[in-house]
Amino acid sequence: MNISVIGTGYVGLVTGACLAEFGMNVLCADIDEEKISKLKRCVVPIYEPGLENIIKNNVRRGTLKFTTDIRESVEHAAAIFICVGTPTLADGSTDLQYVFHAAKEIARYMEDYKLIINKSTVPVGTGRAVKDEVNNILLQRNKSISFDVVSNPEFLREGMAVKDFINPDRIAIGAESTKAVNIMKEIYNLQILHDIPFFVTGVETAEMIKYASNAFLATRISFINEIANMCECCGADISVVSKAMGMDSRIGAGYLNPGPGFGGSCLPKDAKALLNMGKALGYTPRIVKSVLEVNGIQKKRMLNKIKKAAGKLKNKTITILGIAFKPETDDIRESPAIAVIEELLDKGATVKVYDPKAMPNAKKSYPLLNIHYCDSVYSACRNSDCIVLFTEWEQFRHLDFKKLKSIVNRCVFIDLRNMYEPEHVKNAGFVYQGVGRK
Repeated sequence: MNISVIGTGYVGLVTGACLAEFGMNVLCADIDEEKISKLKRCVVPIYEPGLENIIKNNVRRGTLKFTTDIRESVEHAAAIFICVGTPTLADGSTDLQYVFHAAKEIARYMEDYKLIINKSTVPVGTGRAVKDEVNNILLQRNKSISFDVVSNPEFLREGMAVKDFINPDRIAIGAESTKAVNIMKEIYNLQILHDIPFFVTGVETAEMIKYASNAFLATRISFINEIANMCECCGADISVVSKAMGMDSRIGAGYLNPGPGFGGSCLPKDAKALLNMGKALGYTPRIVKSVLEVNGIQKKRMLNKIKKAAGKLKNKTITILGIAFKPETDDIRESPAIAVIEELLDKGATVKVYDPKAMPNAKKSYPLLNIHYCDSVYSACRNSDCIVLFTEWEQFRHLDFKKLKSIVNRCVFIDLRNMYEPEHVKNAGFVYQGVGRK
């Protein structure tokens, strides 16, 4: 089966590479000439475990190709995934210009039936609007060509995206025709054979599933952070509280780890979009609104932790371990660490950073921030007045506190992911602060 993917960002690359791995002939298109040139040489612009090897193997086999020619991608396949960016606008709404541009390009070049599969995260009603755009272009071309628009939301966790695509919890399809459903069943045939839940619904329902899922995950994070903050006030231990909560089968353990707040490319953006969508419908989802407010407050609380532990920040050296919003990714979008770093620099602190994967992205995205990037944990901690662990990378799990004590100015360790038992750090001679625990 021939497949085209428009957009070679995070979702597009994972989708295209994994479908090629399933044996399909995949052509990925993007207007970014530099990115496509690199991908043709198997230089992958993002870090995602397992993705680079899949791309290299399938480029070598000839089942995965890249192009800047949108027309070529439209002619290549009857099934075309739209995987372009949908950034947040200033008012919290979703910028759909790239989605509509892709749809218009498909309509401009199509000469026979096309299944347009929207995998970008879009507000409810976008599928209908895309269908109208395609019909308008076909009318202008004086063409009568059948097509379908399907919603196929992605549920990829950064750091586990390849696994999530190959073995997802569920596959949701929003479609209006039997033909479209049958094509989607062919695309996901391998997962269906392995009894992955595959359910078909209306386009609007499928679009809402994505937002509802991410808003609920964000709610769990903000909720446990609020409980952690209360634990700090009353002397309870959030690590025990969250573990006990997770043992309840009605609750489950996922997304109950307190920390500096959620970030990344999905949860903040989707929660804002859902809030904006509700307001446009005449209904304000108050829980979602509160989730975003709590997340913003949580970042400020983390800054206050640092100020309280380090004292006046001017001329102090603060070490930040991890700037990716989560481990196993180089994504720094909406990273709580970045928000705190900006405040630390504004207050006159010197900031030293180490992250195994995300520093190149930070340098590129924030070239004006006077961050001292280091090549190891210990070079970042040298002469530090306060070490702050932001991202739970596995290599941060086994720090040598005896060595750290010999190279820092002040023995202060703030564990914003509760990776360490407080007594272990205190016994090494450090002042310890976690989130929601003593």
